[in-house]
Amino acid sequence: MKNLKDILYQVSILNVFGVTNIEVKNIVFDSRSVRKGDVFIAQKGVTVDGHLYIDKAIELGAIAIICEDFPVDKKIGITYIQVADANVALAVMASNFYENPSSKIPLIGVTGTNGKTTVASLLYQLFKKAGYKVGLLSTVKILVDETVYKATHTTPDSVTINNYLDKMVEAGVDYCFMEVSSHGIHQKRTEGLVFAGGIFTNLSHDHLDYHATFAEYRNVKKMFFDGLPKSAFALTNIDDKNGGFMLQNTKAKKYSYALKTLADYKVKILEKQFSGTLLKINETELWTKLIGEFNGYNLLAIYATAELLGLEKLEVLTIISQLESVSGRFEYLVSEDNVTAIVDYAHTPDALKNVLETINDIRKGNEKLITVVGCGGDRDKTKRPKMAHIASQLSTQAIFTSDNPRTENAQAILDEMETGVSAENYKKTLSILDRRQAIKTACKFSESGDIILIAGKGHEDYQEIKGIRTHFNDLEEVTSCFNQLKKS
Repeated sequence: MKNLKDILYQVSILNVFGVTNIEVKNIVFDSRSVRKGDVFIAQKGVTVDGHLYIDKAIELGAIAIICEDFPVDKKIGITYIQVADANVALAVMASNFYENPSSKIPLIGVTGTNGKTTVASLLYQLFKKAGYKVGLLSTVKILVDETVYKATHTTPDSVTINNYLDKMVEAGVDYCFMEVSSHGIHQKRTEGLVFAGGIFTNLSHDHLDYHATFAEYRNVKKMFFDGLPKSAFALTNIDDKNGGFMLQNTKAKKYSYALKTLADYKVKILEKQFSGTLLKINETELWTKLIGEFNGYNLLAIYATAELLGLEKLEVLTIISQLESVSGRFEYLVSEDNVTAIVDYAHTPDALKNVLETINDIRKGNEKLITVVGCGGDRDKTKRPKMAHIASQLSTQAIFTSDNPRTENAQAILDEMETGVSAENYKKTLSILDRRQAIKTACKFSESGDIILIAGKGHEDYQEIKGIRTHFNDLEEVTSCFNQLKKS
């Protein structure tokens, strides 16, 4: 139980009907989850307006309502509080409810289009290997030191974030690394959190189904850095044309990293192989199991962050050489016939281009590069032709297939992808609606020395079709294909 007056601290309140000096059990923003003694926050969401469910919340036992618009009929005995922004109110109240756990652990946020999961997850690995208790809030999973919880969103809702941060405080966690998505920033889920540092990876085409323009998407990312305190650090990829923009108004200490331009932290790629990469970070050479230029940037961000948080340089470099690839990020296996299959989460044009260029840099001779790729339904449609163009341009053979069609028609998504294929590349493409069959076809097309890239889903272990999720894992599918070919 918490006093409502206490958890309203620093919330912008416009009007109050009733009393605030009451005890509440929980903060709830989904009316279906309301129990007796809860406070219900009515948010105006993208598709649903929580104000429509105020009466239902009260019927289920809510004793206080936080809303942007007072209902016409207010019930006696219920406290109604009008706020300027219910999303901000929820975030601040959640932080207060759990006694501001983010102020008790150094919390580092990672934002950008690509690389968030890799950077956050590898920072978790690095600090664990350095002997610390570590927390992770990521797309793949949530970790409270070594206790694993399933992740449902890149950036969870404010109550969930603070709940897990509170668990981390109780577990004695020393550092927490968190992915910060543009949706999470825009919907104010990170308000009320105290960040000790922020990392910007890069910015490219994504989420234009949600953000009206690329400029809005960029500006939302910048809001995260604008909100960092003076005590924090802001670390940016200065090779990205938006890297400097992120730092324009931040109060945090500014640091940069780069491969191609002058920066506080520099990396140089000396050698690339499928087994790993030889790097030079700030004049020190090291071998890493991670592959590609994009991972050069990721590892440099990790190195810089660890140093800024006080770890010793030599120890950091030693641990970086031991880090393992994150699930579904350039994860590969080799068949008995010497066919290399790579599974990668690349689901944006820029990410797909980076992975394909990395593979082509490593390829030797006349081996084929067969790419299996699809695009998700109910998401940004404008990237579909772009991804098909990139796959067909940079591959020997491109097989277009379904990803997570969700509520859309899977064939219509493929049709939209095909419009991006130029005339000279059309003969290199094939569309197979069933993803399992597409992967099997890629395996049958392959010969010794060839490379298969299966892009788009990475770590995901499901496929969503017409709102129904069924188990599907790209790595499992290609492993099964390799085993079947071995038997035959």
